[in-house]
Amino acid sequence: MAGLRLGPLVRYVDWETGTSATVWVETDRACTVEVRCEGGGGGTARTFLVAGHHYALVVVTGLTPGSAARYEVVLDGGRAWPPPDSPLPPSTLHTPPVPAAGAVVAFGSCRWAAPAEGAADPVGPDVLDTLAARLAADPGEGRPDVLLLLGDQVYADETSAGTRAWIARHRREAGTGTGAPPDQVADYEEYTHLYDESWGDPELRWLLSTVPTCMIFDDHDVIDDWNTSAAWVAEMRATSWWHERIIGGLMSYWVYQHLGNLSPAELAEDELYAAVLAADDGTEVLRAFAERAEADPASVRWSYRRDFGRTRLLMVDTRAARVLEEQHRAMLDAGEADWLREQALDDPGGVDHLLVGTSLPWLLPPMVHFAEGWHAALCRGERGPRWARFGEWLRRRADLEHWAAFTASFHRLTDTLAEVGRREAAPATVCVLSGDVHHAYVAEPVWPDGQQPRSRVFQFTCSPLHNSVPLAMRLGFRFGWSRFAKAAGHLLARHGRVARPAVRWERGGGPWFGNQLMTLTLRGRAARLRLEKAVADAGRGRPDTDRAGARLVEVLERGLTDEG
Repeated sequence: MAGLRLGPLVRYVDWETGTSATVWVETDRACTVEVRCEGGGGGTARTFLVAGHHYALVVVTGLTPGSAARYEVVLDGGRAWPPPDSPLPPSTLHTPPVPAAGAVVAFGSCRWAAPAEGAADPVGPDVLDTLAARLAADPGEGRPDVLLLLGDQVYADETSAGTRAWIARHRREAGTGTGAPPDQVADYEEYTHLYDESWGDPELRWLLSTVPTCMIFDDHDVIDDWNTSAAWVAEMRATSWWHERIIGGLMSYWVYQHLGNLSPAELAEDELYAAVLAADDGTEVLRAFAERAEADPASVRWSYRRDFGRTRLLMVDTRAARVLEEQHRAMLDAGEADWLREQALDDPGGVDHLLVGTSLPWLLPPMVHFAEGWHAALCRGERGPRWARFGEWLRRRADLEHWAAFTASFHRLTDTLAEVGRREAAPATVCVLSGDVHHAYVAEPVWPDGQQPRSRVFQFTCSPLHNSVPLAMRLGFRFGWSRFAKAAGHLLARHGRVARPAVRWERGGGPWFGNQLMTLTLRGRAARLRLEKAVADAGRGRPDTDRAGARLVEVLERGLTDEG
């Protein structure tokens, strides 16, 4: 009898009609996957094969707008989900009313897999496991309509002790002496183990089976500092193991994360998806795509758009879409930057809130911003070849690769956001949602007199979901917002001959540290922000605590608009 290996994951939910959704699964053999909903509605799909693994993305139709339908997953006629003895509530497909009054959007990034039950957790409780515990205890309490995972869903280069042991056994048994680092994944099969470890966590598995998700990669989904510079890429390509690593990374990202970001209409028009479904074995079809994506990044778009009623999300690829030639560095290639502007400006008057999801923050602590602009100027040769070599050395060791390190791209994104916010029918808020930096903060930009947008514009940064940050970095991030640090940043910018940006920004809150999650509650043109942190709770065993005895504690709650 066929069984589930991973999933089900609720991915896309249709906000235009409220009648359809997609559910992703991985099974242990080829089979027909059926999703059956209580009260009517459902869908079926035959699994497709990639590298010996079987997957399906089921389009579920016939749902009722504004409802929460329990569902089960059936494989070749036998029920595979929910597990028979699960202590967690039934999984549900929630659909919005049409028209929707608003949306609740939770977001964060950077999640190491939670340890096995009973094992010590060196980085504290997992915020997603803790959210699952709260929702299981009271499904109506703080349930987001969608969860945005803004990068580092898996860590290919920072693996657990259990994964390192598995990698060693796998390579011995497979006879694959690839020369790849023994503590990092090397190929598609090893990537599948990362997803098994991360998404097989019982609490997270249940959460993903009932809360829709949108995902985008960041560097650790492949390797730290992925695509930081042309010199870095050349160095990696010269190794014996990098090619298989990047191809496996792109193939697995397409299967496990990207496919579910697409709507049924987009899936129906996707030539790659059709080719994989049509093949008896889609491995070579998908591999050829990954080869092209690695050789010609501009030929592939990983970014995408989702509309949740009158809230628009633009999820932006800030890793694979880069231009790395030193004199023309860009966070986004020309086509990607044009796409972002077009989508942001589309349908004037039809959007109350614009969300731009980018794993890397647009607005950083001022000192960090100016330091990144300074080093980018050094790498361009503004101070000669010796400084350029120093700049490349520093870039890799200090992770100086955010929007500020791509000066032209920073200005173009700033101009795009301002253009959206200055329209007569401007959204109430324009929010950039980011992660990566292992802490949380709020920043609000201020333009010169007469240029301030009608919209309230914010940078919301929230990470990690389950990770840590060294004490030295905590102190550095706190210092980075100080007046003295800002003055030091101006001196660096002057040395690099970097012009000050037309916009300045102030810290609206933070920095906050710990495993945390931000939530935007958007109702009409009103908006509220909440930040919650997972903390160990002395009342272990309470119904709203996870298996580690943790619960969510509110750190911040504030309105963002006059209506909020």
